[in-house]
Formats: sequence, structure tokens, C-alpha cells
Amino acid sequence: MKKQFCYLAAAMILVSCGTPKQINYFQDVKDGQIVNVQSPLEIKVKPEDKLGIIVNTRDPQLGQMFNLGVTGNYVGSTKTGGSQMMCSYTVDANGDIDFPILGKINVAGKNRFEISELIKDKLISSDLLKDAVVTVEFDKMYYSVMGEVAHPGRFAIEKDHVTVLEALSTAGDLTIYGVRKNVVVMRNEGGNNRVYRLNLCSADSLAMSPAYYLQQNDVVYVEPNTMRARQSTVNGNNVLSTSFWISVASLLTSIAVLLKK
Repeated sequence: MKKQFCYLAAAMILVSCGTPKQINYFQDVKDGQIVNVQSPLEIKVKPEDKLGIIVNTRDPQLGQMFNLGVTGNYVGSTKTGGSQMMCSYTVDANGDIDFPILGKINVAGKNRFEISELIKDKLISSDLLKDAVVTVEFDKMYYSVMGEVAHPGRFAIEKDHVTVLEALSTAGDLTIYGVRKNVVVMRNEGGNNRVYRLNLCSADSLAMSPAYYLQQNDVVYVEPNTMRARQSTVNGNNVLSTSFWISVASLLTSIAVLLKK
């Protein structure tokens, strides 16, 4: 009986020793090591995205023609952009927005700075404004984080580059039950859902993944480890229930007493 107890205790110790390898991030880097990262992946506009656009000029009345609220020739709403109102445009299925006076402008596949320059150039080349300053912001663009994180949910994209690490931090980081070596990023590319798997334990592997930088509508999923998965079917005496671990603690105490005899 003593021999069986000792085997059980040794098994418990081996399980506990393996835990840090499953939990610690960036296990393959040393102090001061340089980690190569993918070139920053900018947020490029897609159909159904929303953009906040405001045109500024020295003549406020002239600029107001391009900062309308809801009009008859485009669908939009207004949001507060600092002390000014910023028009919100929805990108249609063809990748266009319907801009006041200029009409249809194709913005799909462009970042917000490219769109800003495009509109500015059109205003100047059409002799509508000579000193236009066009500001473009993301409006209601999101990514989602699901699974074993502290605060799962949908989060707004507020800058041009968002890494998966920033996304997980915004969601409160992984719980102790999250699988670090197999974080899934699902992304719609050309109408197809592509899946990328990330290993948070390897800084080199993570940084070189195409999914290191997120895009709008990306879904980040952290799967549960075996312990958490089994807890979902706990019925009171499951091997991963609280009562089980209390029993294990009691057993180990008994082992210690027996070994002293």
C-alpha cells in the first residue's frame, strides 16, 4: 500500500512540474535578444466598414458643404470628433463611399491616410477647395476575443496597428486554463474564413505569424485546457472537481504520515 501511495505522490509532483511550460509566455527568448517581427499590417478598408471623415478649410462655411449630416445622396450619421461633428460613411459592397459633391469614391483596400490624401486631391483638382485638410478615422470597427480570457468581448479598433498581444491584454489576459500554444485567430480573407494558430510560448513563432497584427472583424479564440474542458461536465465527484482536489490533499497528507512511520 505504501508503494502505491508513493507512486501516486510522484505522479502528482510530475504534473505540477510540467505546468510552467504550459503557462509561461515567450519561453524561447533570452534577456536582450532581438525578436524579428512581421512588417506592421495596417487596417485596410473593406465593404461594410464605417469611416468618420471631416474636411477642414480656412473658410468654415465652404468646408461645411463637405461635412453634412444625413443627406439624400448618402447614408450616414454623425459622431462627435473632438469639438466638431464628423460624418460617418458606410463602405458599400463595391468598396465605395458616396461623398458630398464628389460623389462615389472607391476606398476599399486603402488605409485611412491613403483615403485622406485621395479625398484631398479630388477636392483640390476639382477646384472645390485649395487648402483642404481631410481627417479620416475608423468608426465602429471591431475585433473579438473569446474563450479562456478574463473579459471576453468585442473591442473597438482605435489605431492603425493592433497586435494580438494588445488584443489579449485588452481582454484581461488569458486565464490560467487557457492554452497558450494554440491560440486561434479566424480572419475573413476574400470571402473565406482563414484560421491561424499562434504559440504564445514562442516569441519568434508568434512575431512572424501573419496574424500577429489583427484586422477588423478578426476573432481571437483561446481554447480551454483539458482541466477546464472536463470541468464543464463536473457532476460533483468528477476527477477535476473541487471535492476531488480536497481528497487528493487529504491523501497526500496521509501519505506523509505513513512515510514517517
